[in-house]
Amino acid sequence: MSAARDYGLDDQHEWARPPAGGWTADDLDHLPNLPPHTELIDGSLVLVSPQTRFHSRTIHFLVRSLMDQSPEHLEAIGEMTVTLDRRNRLEPDVLVVSIDADTGPRQTWFKPEDLILAVEVVSDESVDRDREVKPRKYARAGIPHFWRVEENEGMPVVHTFELDPGTKSYGLTGIHHKQLKTDRPFPLDIDLTAIDRRPRKG
Repeated sequence: MSAARDYGLDDQHEWARPPAGGWTADDLDHLPNLPPHTELIDGSLVLVSPQTRFHSRTIHFLVRSLMDQSPEHLEAIGEMTVTLDRRNRLEPDVLVVSIDADTGPRQTWFKPEDLILAVEVVSDESVDRDREVKPRKYARAGIPHFWRVEENEGMPVVHTFELDPGTKSYGLTGIHHKQLKTDRPFPLDIDLTAIDRRPRKG
């Protein structure tokens, strides 16, 4: 029996009709023909628009920068999902996770406790999710650090946040325009103006 039949689907777009109670986090690994980067928020599938050049370039730049400066027990990775609970499986644009969270090459998601940082790069279609919905859910799940990246004249502006464990909410720790220099979640010094520079070969 096909995956579509297993889920009561008749064609590739029948996932648009959620079951009673909505989809679950496990469903994302089995629903056929989902568009790339589909997320689950409160049991509903959230489809994203095609990425802009700024969005894609910023993700790759931050993954590379974080990986270059991260301690050995951490790694930066782009666009993998984190299962917050049964009804919420979100996909941060950039994640910093413990290397011990690696379960193998077929891994598709992380647990909240695997993350020390989630990063969202704001796009026109995701403003409300990236500024309000997703950081609130990351905070409630206990992810210690959150960055929101906005675009200003083609350059990234990074808003950094740290979790208040008592209130399970984020507090703003800085707004970084040209240079991101911080000691949390680990010492970092990132030249944000270097986003347009191609890495040297060799």
